[in-house]
Amino acid sequence: MSYPRSMTGFGRGDNKVADHTWSVEIKSVNHRFCDIKIKMPRQLYALEDRIKKWVSGSFSRGHAEVIITSSGSMESARHLEVDRNLADQYRNCLVELSDHLNLTCDPAILLKLVSTYPQVIRTLDDEADGELLWNQLQPALEQACASSLTMRVQEGSNLKEDLLARLESFTATVAAIQEKSPELLALRTSSLEEKLQKRLEGIDIDPARLAQEVVILADKADVTEEVVRLNSHISQFRAFLEADEPTGRRLDFLLQEFLREINTLASKISTSTVAHQTVELKNEMEKMREQVQNLE
Repeated sequence: MSYPRSMTGFGRGDNKVADHTWSVEIKSVNHRFCDIKIKMPRQLYALEDRIKKWVSGSFSRGHAEVIITSSGSMESARHLEVDRNLADQYRNCLVELSDHLNLTCDPAILLKLVSTYPQVIRTLDDEADGELLWNQLQPALEQACASSLTMRVQEGSNLKEDLLARLESFTATVAAIQEKSPELLALRTSSLEEKLQKRLEGIDIDPARLAQEVVILADKADVTEEVVRLNSHISQFRAFLEADEPTGRRLDFLLQEFLREINTLASKISTSTVAHQTVELKNEMEKMREQVQNLE
């Protein structure tokens, strides 16, 4: 099925039958759900559900606008029929009126009048014509869906490459924080111990208890769990990008989890170095989120 796919694309298809040509254009953009709108000639209204079902087979989500136009003669797709009963009634009324007014009724004029009255001669689009219209339209519709899909698959491939490159940068920053974590934790412990000793100077306190309190406070600055979860999310993100199915929503959810861990990490370690690195992580995550918004 070629995933990931972008929701943005364009496709066109044409099918010529005798002197008539059907043209179909499909324009699609991102959308939370699968939303398909169709603009088409009046004679296709009975086929709207069928057209929509066909197009929806190419989209799991996204807003698609389908524009169907026709050119040339439509004679092969419709026919005329005379309502004889209605024509008889019109004729009888005209003859009766003519006799009442003592007028001579010219047959040619009578025929011309009757033929112009509503519904005497009408255009019919019966079931056979509906099937004929579908058979003429389907090749153009199929071409438009196929060319739209080709474009969306190519765009999806480009988005995947960009996301993987950004994910590599994101992973490298997480690894740098993880590598510095023991050193930062040791500095945090030393800083806390120094501050506590200054504040408690002159107060008789058990050194063991002091050390215990320092460890408890320092432990709150340990970001091991956040780093482990971020690495897990990164692995899932890569797996979703390789999946042969729509994963745009799951990728978007994962990025929300990325942000949750980054914020927790930033609140635990307040050094300038880590603050700078968490800003980098957020920047990359936002750029990835913009790209993911375009994936099915």
